Amino acid sequence: MTGSLVSPLIVWFRDDLRLSDHPALYAAASSGAPLLCLYVLDEESGSLRSPRGRPIGSASRWWLAQSLRSLQASLTARTQTLVLRQGPAANVVAGLAREIQASAVHWIESDIANQAAVERGVSAALEEIGVAARTFPSDLLVKPTSLRSKEGRGLRVFTPFWKRVLSLGDPPQPLPAPKTLKAGPKVPSDDLASWRLEPTRPDWAAGLRDTWAPGETAAQERLKDFLDGDIADYASLRDRPDRDGTSRLSPHLRFGEISPRQVWHAANFAAARKPAIASGVGKFLSELGWREFSRHLLFDLPQLAEKNLQTSFDAFPWRNDPKALHAWQRGQTGYPIVDAGMRELWHTGIMHNRVRMVTASFLVKHLLIDWRHGEKWFWDTLVDADPGSNPASWQWVAGTGADAAPYFRVFNPILQGEKFDPDGAYVSKWVPELARLPARLIHQPWEATPMELAAAGVTLGKIYPEPIVDHKAARARALAAYAKTRST
Repeated sequence: MTGSLVSPLIVWFRDDLRLSDHPALYAAASSGAPLLCLYVLDEESGSLRSPRGRPIGSASRWWLAQSLRSLQASLTARTQTLVLRQGPAANVVAGLAREIQASAVHWIESDIANQAAVERGVSAALEEIGVAARTFPSDLLVKPTSLRSKEGRGLRVFTPFWKRVLSLGDPPQPLPAPKTLKAGPKVPSDDLASWRLEPTRPDWAAGLRDTWAPGETAAQERLKDFLDGDIADYASLRDRPDRDGTSRLSPHLRFGEISPRQVWHAANFAAARKPAIASGVGKFLSELGWREFSRHLLFDLPQLAEKNLQTSFDAFPWRNDPKALHAWQRGQTGYPIVDAGMRELWHTGIMHNRVRMVTASFLVKHLLIDWRHGEKWFWDTLVDADPGSNPASWQWVAGTGADAAPYFRVFNPILQGEKFDPDGAYVSKWVPELARLPARLIHQPWEATPMELAAAGVTLGKIYPEPIVDHKAARARALAAYAKTRST
Protein backbone atom coordinates (compact mmCIF):
# COMPACT_ATOMS: atom_id res chain seq x y z
CA MET A 1 0.00 0.00 0.00
CA THR A 2 0.98 3.66 -0.16
CA GLY A 3 0.49 4.66 3.46
CA SER A 4 -3.23 5.24 3.06
CA LEU A 5 -6.02 2.96 4.28
CA VAL A 6 -7.75 3.50 0.92
CA SER A 7 -6.05 2.58 -2.32
CA PRO A 8 -5.58 5.55 -4.64
CA LEU A 9 -7.38 6.08 -7.92
CA ILE A 10 -5.87 7.36 -11.15
CA VAL A 11 -7.83 9.82 -13.32
CA TRP A 12 -6.47 9.64 -16.85
CA PHE A 13 -7.05 12.94 -18.67
CA ARG A 14 -7.10 13.01 -22.46
CA ASP A 15 -9.10 15.40 -24.69
CA ASP A 16 -11.02 16.53 -21.59
CA LEU A 17 -8.72 19.07 -19.99
CA ARG A 18 -11.15 20.53 -17.46
CA LEU A 19 -12.44 19.96 -13.94
CA SER A 20 -16.14 20.74 -14.42
CA ASP A 21 -18.49 18.30 -16.17
CA HIS A 22 -15.80 15.65 -16.00
CA PRO A 23 -17.67 12.49 -14.96
CA ALA A 24 -14.52 10.41 -14.49
CA LEU A 25 -12.98 12.99 -12.15
CA TYR A 26 -16.29 13.62 -10.38
CA ALA A 27 -16.82 9.94 -9.61
CA ALA A 28 -13.24 9.53 -8.43
CA ALA A 29 -13.46 12.59 -6.19
CA SER A 30 -16.83 11.44 -4.79
CA SER A 31 -15.29 8.13 -3.70
CA GLY A 32 -13.17 9.89 -1.11
CA ALA A 33 -10.07 8.01 -2.27
CA PRO A 34 -6.74 9.74 -2.83
CA LEU A 35 -6.35 10.73 -6.47
CA LEU A 36 -3.53 10.87 -8.95
CA CYS A 37 -4.31 12.95 -12.04
CA LEU A 38 -2.43 11.82 -15.13
CA TYR A 39 -1.89 13.01 -18.69
CA VAL A 40 -0.01 10.79 -21.13
CA LEU A 41 1.62 12.09 -24.30
CA ASP A 42 1.46 9.06 -26.57
CA GLU A 43 3.15 9.86 -29.87
CA GLU A 44 3.90 6.30 -30.83
CA SER A 45 1.23 6.47 -33.55
CA GLY A 46 3.38 7.55 -36.48
CA SER A 47 0.84 7.67 -39.30
CA LEU A 48 -2.83 7.97 -40.11
CA ARG A 49 -2.95 4.29 -41.07
CA SER A 50 -1.75 3.25 -37.63
CA PRO A 51 -4.47 2.02 -35.28
CA ARG A 52 -3.56 4.84 -32.94
CA GLY A 53 -4.01 7.61 -35.49
CA ARG A 54 -1.82 10.53 -36.47
CA PRO A 55 -0.03 12.93 -34.15
CA ILE A 56 -1.63 16.33 -33.60
CA GLY A 57 -0.43 19.24 -35.70
CA SER A 58 1.98 22.01 -34.76
CA ALA A 59 -0.62 24.62 -33.78
CA SER A 60 -2.54 22.05 -31.73
CA ARG A 61 0.68 21.08 -29.94
CA TRP A 62 1.09 24.71 -28.90
CA TRP A 63 -2.49 24.82 -27.61
CA LEU A 64 -2.04 21.54 -25.74
CA ALA A 65 0.93 22.96 -23.85
CA GLN A 66 -1.08 25.99 -22.70
CA SER A 67 -4.09 23.87 -21.82
CA LEU A 68 -2.02 21.51 -19.69
CA ARG A 69 -0.54 24.48 -17.83
CA SER A 70 -4.04 25.78 -17.18
CA LEU A 71 -5.18 22.39 -15.91
CA GLN A 72 -2.09 22.14 -13.71
CA ALA A 73 -2.95 25.52 -12.15
CA SER A 74 -6.57 24.49 -11.52
CA LEU A 75 -5.46 21.27 -9.86
CA THR A 76 -2.82 23.06 -7.78
CA ALA A 77 -5.56 25.31 -6.41
CA ARG A 78 -7.19 22.12 -5.12
CA THR A 79 -3.97 20.73 -3.61
CA GLN A 80 -3.55 18.35 -6.54
CA THR A 81 -0.90 17.97 -9.20
CA LEU A 82 -1.01 16.82 -12.80
CA VAL A 83 1.45 14.03 -13.46
CA LEU A 84 2.86 14.13 -16.99
CA ARG A 85 4.25 10.99 -18.57
CA GLN A 86 5.27 10.19 -22.14
CA GLY A 87 5.08 6.88 -23.96
CA PRO A 88 2.59 4.21 -25.05
CA ALA A 89 -0.50 4.77 -22.94
CA ALA A 90 -1.00 1.12 -22.00
CA ASN A 91 2.53 0.87 -20.63
CA VAL A 92 2.43 4.21 -18.85
CA VAL A 93 -1.01 3.89 -17.24
CA ALA A 94 -0.56 0.28 -16.13
CA GLY A 95 2.98 0.95 -14.94
CA LEU A 96 1.89 3.88 -12.80
CA ALA A 97 -1.09 1.92 -11.46
CA ARG A 98 1.27 -0.84 -10.37
CA GLU A 99 3.73 1.67 -8.91
CA ILE A 100 1.18 3.35 -6.61
CA GLN A 101 -0.95 0.21 -6.08
CA ALA A 102 -4.02 1.91 -7.49
CA SER A 103 -7.36 0.14 -7.19
CA ALA A 104 -8.79 1.63 -10.40
CA VAL A 105 -8.19 3.99 -13.28
CA HIS A 106 -10.97 6.36 -14.36
CA TRP A 107 -11.29 7.93 -17.80
CA ILE A 108 -13.80 9.35 -20.25
CA GLU A 109 -14.33 7.13 -23.26
CA SER A 110 -13.65 8.23 -26.82
CA ASP A 111 -15.81 7.35 -29.81
CA ILE A 112 -12.85 7.88 -32.16
CA ALA A 113 -11.62 4.52 -33.43
CA ASN A 114 -7.89 4.96 -32.86
CA GLN A 115 -8.40 6.38 -29.37
CA ALA A 116 -10.83 3.59 -28.52
CA ALA A 117 -8.14 1.12 -29.62
CA VAL A 118 -5.72 2.75 -27.18
CA GLU A 119 -8.34 2.42 -24.43
CA ARG A 120 -8.70 -1.29 -25.11
CA GLY A 121 -4.95 -1.67 -24.78
CA VAL A 122 -4.99 0.20 -21.46
CA SER A 123 -7.89 -1.92 -20.19
CA ALA A 124 -6.11 -5.13 -21.11
CA ALA A 125 -2.90 -4.00 -19.41
CA LEU A 126 -4.82 -3.08 -16.25
CA GLU A 127 -6.66 -6.39 -16.23
CA GLU A 128 -3.36 -8.23 -16.26
CA ILE A 129 -2.34 -6.57 -12.99
CA GLY A 130 -5.78 -6.73 -11.36
CA VAL A 131 -6.63 -3.02 -11.56
CA ALA A 132 -10.17 -1.97 -12.50
CA ALA A 133 -10.83 0.18 -15.54
CA ARG A 134 -13.80 2.47 -14.92
CA THR A 135 -14.97 4.31 -17.99
CA PHE A 136 -17.54 7.06 -18.46
CA PRO A 137 -19.51 8.19 -21.52
CA SER A 138 -17.83 10.39 -24.07
CA ASP A 139 -18.42 14.10 -24.52
CA LEU A 140 -20.71 13.61 -27.51
CA LEU A 141 -24.32 14.68 -27.08
CA VAL A 142 -25.50 11.32 -28.43
CA LYS A 143 -23.58 8.05 -28.59
CA PRO A 144 -23.09 7.06 -32.26
CA THR A 145 -24.34 3.53 -31.72
CA SER A 146 -27.68 4.87 -30.50
CA LEU A 147 -28.36 6.92 -33.63
CA ARG A 148 -28.64 4.55 -36.58
CA SER A 149 -30.51 4.46 -39.88
CA LYS A 150 -32.89 1.66 -40.83
CA GLU A 151 -29.92 -0.02 -42.51
CA GLY A 152 -27.99 0.08 -39.24
CA ARG A 153 -25.45 2.73 -40.21
CA GLY A 154 -24.94 6.33 -39.14
CA LEU A 155 -26.93 9.09 -40.81
CA ARG A 156 -25.10 10.85 -43.64
CA VAL A 157 -27.30 13.88 -44.17
CA PHE A 158 -27.05 16.61 -41.58
CA THR A 159 -30.64 17.90 -41.37
CA PRO A 160 -32.31 14.56 -40.49
CA PHE A 161 -29.35 13.78 -38.22
CA TRP A 162 -29.80 16.99 -36.26
CA LYS A 163 -33.58 16.56 -36.09
CA ARG A 164 -33.01 13.14 -34.56
CA VAL A 165 -30.60 14.57 -32.00
CA LEU A 166 -33.04 17.34 -31.06
CA SER A 167 -35.89 14.83 -30.76
CA LEU A 168 -33.97 13.01 -28.04
CA GLY A 169 -34.23 16.04 -25.74
CA ASP A 170 -31.61 17.62 -23.57
CA PRO A 171 -28.38 15.82 -22.79
CA PRO A 172 -27.57 15.22 -19.11
CA GLN A 173 -26.99 18.27 -16.96
CA PRO A 174 -23.30 19.15 -16.60
CA LEU A 175 -21.59 18.07 -13.42
CA PRO A 176 -19.95 20.68 -11.18
CA ALA A 177 -16.23 20.68 -10.59
CA PRO A 178 -15.31 18.77 -7.41
CA LYS A 179 -14.82 21.14 -4.51
CA THR A 180 -12.06 19.05 -3.00
CA LEU A 181 -9.65 16.51 -4.43
CA LYS A 182 -7.83 14.28 -1.98
CA ALA A 183 -4.14 14.27 -2.76
CA GLY A 184 -2.65 10.97 -3.76
CA PRO A 185 0.90 9.65 -3.66
CA LYS A 186 3.77 11.79 -4.91
CA VAL A 187 5.38 10.43 -8.05
CA PRO A 188 7.84 11.90 -10.55
CA SER A 189 6.42 13.86 -13.46
CA ASP A 190 7.91 14.91 -16.76
CA ASP A 191 8.75 18.57 -17.19
CA LEU A 192 6.27 19.98 -19.72
CA ALA A 193 9.04 21.89 -21.50
CA SER A 194 10.86 18.62 -22.17
CA TRP A 195 7.99 17.56 -24.44
CA ARG A 196 8.84 20.39 -26.84
CA LEU A 197 5.25 21.07 -27.74
CA GLU A 198 5.98 24.74 -28.36
CA PRO A 199 8.14 26.13 -31.16
CA THR A 200 11.47 27.70 -30.28
CA ARG A 201 13.74 28.14 -33.30
CA PRO A 202 11.96 29.75 -34.98
CA ASP A 203 9.27 30.76 -32.53
CA TRP A 204 6.33 31.21 -34.88
CA ALA A 205 3.69 31.23 -32.13
CA ALA A 206 3.64 34.97 -31.33
CA GLY A 207 0.36 35.39 -33.19
CA LEU A 208 -1.18 32.48 -31.31
CA ARG A 209 -0.15 33.97 -27.98
CA ASP A 210 -1.61 37.34 -28.98
CA THR A 211 -4.90 35.77 -30.07
CA TRP A 212 -5.73 33.06 -27.54
CA ALA A 213 -6.04 32.31 -23.84
CA PRO A 214 -6.35 28.49 -23.67
CA GLY A 215 -7.80 26.73 -20.65
CA GLU A 216 -11.06 25.98 -18.89
CA THR A 217 -11.45 29.39 -17.25
CA ALA A 218 -11.00 31.20 -20.56
CA ALA A 219 -13.46 28.84 -22.23
CA GLN A 220 -16.14 29.51 -19.64
CA GLU A 221 -15.57 33.25 -19.88
CA ARG A 222 -15.72 33.14 -23.67
CA LEU A 223 -19.02 31.25 -23.61
CA LYS A 224 -20.52 33.70 -21.10
CA ASP A 225 -19.38 36.75 -23.09
CA PHE A 226 -20.76 35.28 -26.30
CA LEU A 227 -24.16 34.45 -24.80
CA ASP A 228 -24.34 37.89 -23.19
CA GLY A 229 -23.47 39.68 -26.42
CA ASP A 230 -22.77 38.39 -29.94
CA ILE A 231 -25.33 35.58 -29.85
CA ALA A 232 -28.11 38.14 -30.48
CA ASP A 233 -26.83 38.78 -34.02
CA TYR A 234 -25.27 35.38 -34.61
CA ALA A 235 -27.71 34.23 -37.30
CA SER A 236 -27.11 37.36 -39.39
CA LEU A 237 -23.42 38.02 -38.71
CA ARG A 238 -21.89 34.55 -38.44
CA ASP A 239 -20.83 34.68 -42.11
CA ARG A 240 -19.08 38.05 -41.80
CA PRO A 241 -15.33 37.63 -41.30
CA ASP A 242 -15.03 41.39 -40.81
CA ARG A 243 -17.15 41.18 -37.65
CA ASP A 244 -16.52 39.51 -34.30
CA GLY A 245 -19.75 37.54 -34.51
CA THR A 246 -18.76 33.95 -33.71
CA SER A 247 -18.16 32.15 -30.44
CA ARG A 248 -14.52 31.17 -31.05
CA LEU A 249 -15.11 28.18 -28.78
CA SER A 250 -13.91 25.55 -31.27
CA PRO A 251 -10.37 25.04 -29.89
CA HIS A 252 -11.73 24.95 -26.35
CA LEU A 253 -14.15 22.22 -27.41
CA ARG A 254 -11.42 20.41 -29.33
CA PHE A 255 -9.32 19.97 -26.17
CA GLY A 256 -12.27 19.42 -23.86
CA GLU A 257 -11.74 22.60 -21.86
CA ILE A 258 -15.50 22.92 -22.09
CA SER A 259 -17.98 20.18 -22.95
CA PRO A 260 -20.78 20.20 -25.53
CA ARG A 261 -23.21 19.56 -22.67
CA GLN A 262 -22.10 22.74 -20.94
CA VAL A 263 -22.47 24.74 -24.14
CA TRP A 264 -25.90 23.22 -24.87
CA HIS A 265 -27.38 23.93 -21.45
CA ALA A 266 -25.86 27.40 -21.10
CA ALA A 267 -27.17 28.42 -24.53
CA ASN A 268 -30.67 27.10 -23.91
CA PHE A 269 -30.75 28.75 -20.49
CA ALA A 270 -29.78 32.05 -22.12
CA ALA A 271 -32.55 31.64 -24.71
CA ALA A 272 -35.12 30.89 -22.01
CA ARG A 273 -34.08 34.00 -20.14
CA LYS A 274 -34.02 36.21 -23.28
CA PRO A 275 -36.44 34.86 -25.92
CA ALA A 276 -35.23 37.46 -28.43
CA ILE A 277 -31.98 35.53 -28.90
CA ALA A 278 -33.68 32.17 -29.47
CA SER A 279 -33.04 32.17 -33.23
CA GLY A 280 -29.37 32.94 -32.70
CA VAL A 281 -29.11 30.19 -30.11
CA GLY A 282 -30.78 27.70 -32.46
CA LYS A 283 -28.34 28.49 -35.25
CA PHE A 284 -25.40 28.38 -32.86
CA LEU A 285 -26.41 24.98 -31.52
CA SER A 286 -26.74 23.65 -35.07
CA GLU A 287 -23.05 24.47 -35.52
CA LEU A 288 -22.39 22.40 -32.41
CA GLY A 289 -24.47 19.82 -34.23
CA TRP A 290 -22.12 19.86 -37.22
CA ARG A 291 -19.27 18.97 -34.87
CA GLU A 292 -21.39 16.13 -33.53
CA PHE A 293 -22.33 15.01 -37.06
CA SER A 294 -18.67 14.96 -38.09
CA ARG A 295 -17.72 12.84 -35.09
CA HIS A 296 -20.50 10.39 -35.91
CA LEU A 297 -19.18 10.16 -39.48
CA LEU A 298 -15.72 9.50 -38.12
CA PHE A 299 -17.10 6.75 -35.90
CA ASP A 300 -18.34 4.88 -38.97
CA LEU A 301 -15.46 5.93 -41.23
CA PRO A 302 -12.19 6.00 -39.24
CA GLN A 303 -10.20 6.85 -42.40
CA LEU A 304 -12.29 9.93 -43.13
CA ALA A 305 -9.12 12.02 -43.59
CA GLU A 306 -7.77 9.60 -46.17
CA LYS A 307 -10.57 8.13 -48.22
CA ASN A 308 -13.32 9.71 -50.30
CA LEU A 309 -16.66 8.89 -48.78
CA GLN A 310 -18.08 9.10 -52.31
CA THR A 311 -15.92 6.48 -54.01
CA SER A 312 -16.81 7.81 -57.45
CA PHE A 313 -14.18 10.49 -56.78
CA ASP A 314 -11.41 7.93 -56.44
CA ALA A 315 -10.67 8.41 -60.14
CA PHE A 316 -10.90 12.22 -60.09
CA PRO A 317 -8.05 13.86 -62.09
CA TRP A 318 -6.40 15.89 -59.34
CA ARG A 319 -3.46 18.04 -60.42
CA ASN A 320 0.01 17.74 -58.90
CA ASP A 321 1.05 21.40 -58.62
CA PRO A 322 3.42 22.05 -55.69
CA LYS A 323 3.96 25.68 -56.73
CA ALA A 324 0.23 26.46 -56.68
CA LEU A 325 -0.19 24.58 -53.39
CA HIS A 326 2.60 26.65 -51.82
CA ALA A 327 1.03 29.90 -53.08
CA TRP A 328 -2.27 28.88 -51.50
CA GLN A 329 -0.64 27.92 -48.19
CA ARG A 330 1.19 31.26 -47.96
CA GLY A 331 -1.73 33.47 -49.02
CA GLN A 332 -0.22 34.44 -52.36
CA THR A 333 -2.92 33.36 -54.83
CA GLY A 334 -3.82 36.85 -56.06
CA TYR A 335 -7.39 36.47 -54.76
CA PRO A 336 -7.65 38.77 -51.72
CA ILE A 337 -10.33 36.94 -49.70
CA VAL A 338 -8.45 33.64 -50.14
CA ASP A 339 -5.11 35.19 -49.22
CA ALA A 340 -6.60 36.99 -46.21
CA GLY A 341 -7.95 33.71 -44.87
CA MET A 342 -4.71 31.82 -45.33
CA ARG A 343 -2.71 34.58 -43.65
CA GLU A 344 -5.18 34.78 -40.77
CA LEU A 345 -4.72 31.03 -40.32
CA TRP A 346 -0.94 31.25 -40.33
CA HIS A 347 -0.87 34.09 -37.79
CA THR A 348 -3.66 33.10 -35.41
CA GLY A 349 -4.19 29.36 -35.86
CA ILE A 350 -7.82 29.97 -36.80
CA MET A 351 -9.85 31.00 -39.83
CA HIS A 352 -13.39 32.29 -40.06
CA ASN A 353 -15.73 29.49 -41.12
CA ARG A 354 -17.09 31.26 -44.20
CA VAL A 355 -13.55 31.92 -45.38
CA ARG A 356 -12.60 28.29 -44.68
CA MET A 357 -15.21 27.27 -47.24
CA VAL A 358 -13.95 29.80 -49.78
CA THR A 359 -10.28 28.89 -49.36
CA ALA A 360 -11.01 25.17 -49.45
CA SER A 361 -13.16 25.52 -52.56
CA PHE A 362 -10.40 27.52 -54.22
CA LEU A 363 -7.80 24.83 -53.61
CA VAL A 364 -10.01 21.96 -54.71
CA LYS A 365 -11.90 23.55 -57.58
CA HIS A 366 -9.88 26.47 -58.90
CA LEU A 367 -6.54 24.68 -58.56
CA LEU A 368 -7.81 21.07 -58.83
CA ILE A 369 -5.53 20.05 -55.97
CA ASP A 370 -6.59 17.02 -53.94
CA TRP A 371 -8.58 17.99 -50.83
CA ARG A 372 -6.30 15.81 -48.72
CA HIS A 373 -3.44 18.31 -49.19
CA GLY A 374 -5.64 21.04 -47.78
CA GLU A 375 -6.87 18.87 -44.95
CA LYS A 376 -3.29 18.10 -43.94
CA TRP A 377 -2.35 21.80 -44.01
CA PHE A 378 -5.31 22.73 -41.84
CA TRP A 379 -4.53 19.81 -39.50
CA ASP A 380 -1.08 21.27 -38.92
CA THR A 381 -1.99 24.96 -38.69
CA LEU A 382 -5.39 25.07 -36.95
CA VAL A 383 -5.55 25.25 -33.17
CA ASP A 384 -9.01 23.69 -33.44
CA ALA A 385 -8.00 20.87 -35.82
CA ASP A 386 -10.65 18.30 -34.94
CA PRO A 387 -10.27 14.70 -36.17
CA GLY A 388 -13.91 14.69 -37.26
CA SER A 389 -14.76 18.22 -38.35
CA ASN A 390 -11.57 18.88 -40.29
CA PRO A 391 -11.80 15.99 -42.79
CA ALA A 392 -15.61 16.04 -42.89
CA SER A 393 -15.62 19.72 -43.78
CA TRP A 394 -12.99 19.27 -46.46
CA GLN A 395 -14.93 16.42 -47.98
CA TRP A 396 -18.10 18.51 -47.83
CA VAL A 397 -16.49 21.31 -49.83
CA ALA A 398 -14.84 18.90 -52.26
CA GLY A 399 -18.12 17.15 -52.93
CA THR A 400 -16.63 13.81 -51.93
CA GLY A 401 -18.22 13.42 -48.51
CA ALA A 402 -21.48 13.08 -46.63
CA ASP A 403 -24.21 15.65 -47.23
CA ALA A 404 -21.68 17.22 -49.58
CA ALA A 405 -21.94 20.45 -51.51
CA PRO A 406 -22.20 19.38 -55.15
CA TYR A 407 -18.89 19.50 -56.95
CA PHE A 408 -20.29 21.88 -59.53
CA ARG A 409 -20.84 24.47 -56.80
CA VAL A 410 -17.72 26.58 -57.20
CA PHE A 411 -17.40 29.51 -54.81
CA ASN A 412 -16.57 32.73 -56.64
CA PRO A 413 -13.92 34.32 -54.42
CA ILE A 414 -14.65 37.79 -55.76
CA LEU A 415 -18.38 37.67 -55.07
CA GLN A 416 -17.81 35.95 -51.72
CA GLY A 417 -15.48 38.75 -50.69
CA GLU A 418 -17.85 41.48 -51.83
CA LYS A 419 -20.81 39.89 -50.09
CA PHE A 420 -19.28 38.96 -46.75
CA ASP A 421 -16.53 41.60 -46.49
CA PRO A 422 -18.32 44.49 -48.19
CA ASP A 423 -16.11 47.24 -46.83
CA GLY A 424 -12.90 45.28 -47.32
CA ALA A 425 -12.04 45.46 -43.61
CA TYR A 426 -11.09 41.78 -43.35
CA VAL A 427 -8.87 41.91 -46.44
CA SER A 428 -7.32 45.20 -45.30
CA LYS A 429 -6.34 43.62 -41.98
CA TRP A 430 -4.72 40.48 -43.38
CA VAL A 431 -3.56 41.74 -46.78
CA PRO A 432 -2.40 45.22 -45.74
CA GLU A 433 -0.68 45.86 -49.06
CA LEU A 434 -4.18 46.32 -50.52
CA ALA A 435 -5.58 48.41 -47.65
CA ARG A 436 -5.50 51.69 -49.58
CA LEU A 437 -7.61 50.37 -52.42
CA PRO A 438 -11.29 51.43 -52.36
CA ALA A 439 -13.79 48.78 -51.23
CA ARG A 440 -15.16 48.35 -54.77
CA LEU A 441 -11.71 47.21 -55.95
CA ILE A 442 -10.15 45.50 -52.96
CA HIS A 443 -11.58 42.09 -53.87
CA GLN A 444 -10.47 42.37 -57.50
CA PRO A 445 -7.43 44.67 -57.62
CA TRP A 446 -6.68 43.69 -61.22
CA GLU A 447 -9.74 45.73 -62.22
CA ALA A 448 -8.17 48.93 -60.88
CA THR A 449 -6.73 51.42 -63.31
CA PRO A 450 -2.98 52.10 -63.29
CA MET A 451 -3.72 55.42 -61.59
CA GLU A 452 -5.82 53.76 -58.89
CA LEU A 453 -3.15 51.15 -58.27
CA ALA A 454 -0.46 53.80 -58.05
CA ALA A 455 -2.52 55.85 -55.61
CA ALA A 456 -2.90 52.76 -53.40
CA GLY A 457 0.80 51.88 -53.64
CA VAL A 458 0.06 48.58 -55.36
CA THR A 459 2.10 47.05 -58.16
CA LEU A 460 0.50 43.80 -59.25
CA GLY A 461 3.08 41.07 -59.64
CA LYS A 462 5.42 42.78 -57.16
CA ILE A 463 3.58 44.26 -54.17
CA TYR A 464 0.73 41.79 -54.60
CA PRO A 465 0.58 38.80 -56.95
CA GLU A 466 -1.46 38.53 -60.10
CA PRO A 467 -4.21 35.87 -59.85
CA ILE A 468 -2.61 32.45 -60.30
CA VAL A 469 -5.67 31.26 -62.25
CA ASP A 470 -8.51 33.00 -64.06
CA HIS A 471 -11.77 32.39 -62.21
CA LYS A 472 -13.90 31.66 -65.27
CA ALA A 473 -11.30 29.39 -66.84
CA ALA A 474 -10.69 27.55 -63.57
CA ARG A 475 -14.40 27.04 -63.03
CA ALA A 476 -14.82 25.65 -66.54
CA ARG A 477 -11.85 23.31 -65.98
CA ALA A 478 -13.32 22.05 -62.70
CA LEU A 479 -16.72 21.38 -64.24
CA ALA A 480 -15.09 19.54 -67.15
CA ALA A 481 -13.15 17.34 -64.72
CA TYR A 482 -16.32 16.64 -62.77
CA ALA A 483 -18.23 15.75 -65.93
CA LYS A 484 -15.43 13.41 -67.02
CA THR A 485 -15.46 11.67 -63.64
CA ARG A 486 -19.21 11.17 -63.74
CA SER A 487 -19.06 9.68 -67.25
CA THR A 488 -16.44 7.04 -66.39
